[in-house]
Amino acid sequence: QVQLVESGGGLVQPGGSLRLSCAASGSIFSISSMGWYRQPPGKEREFIARITSHSGSTTYANSVQGRFAISRDNAKSTVYLQMNSLKPEDTAVYYCTARIYAGSTYWGQGTQVTVSS
Repeated sequence: QVQLVESGGGLVQPGGSLRLSCAASGSIFSISSMGWYRQPPGKEREFIARITSHSGSTTYANSVQGRFAISRDNAKSTVYLQMNSLKPEDTAVYYCTARIYAGSTYWGQGTQVTVSS
């Protein structure tokens, strides 16, 4: 079992920045990758970014490429999502995920990000 706790969401003006954190606990050595998804109001959940545990390889959705950056601190079992140049369309509930080598995926409870003036 893996437990995930997100933090760092909030209200930010367009063009601003925000950093989300996701702390993992439990069977952290079983995690093969961690990532972020988001669900805008009235829309389906969508993939944002992923980072692998072994090599640190990253993958991004086209919509956030060049504006968002995913990183990790293995010592703290924490993954971050640095979000820059935020737009109103980035408004969503952001979810942290952890995929384990056995194939299951765990989800955090979500954190709200609102981009508005």
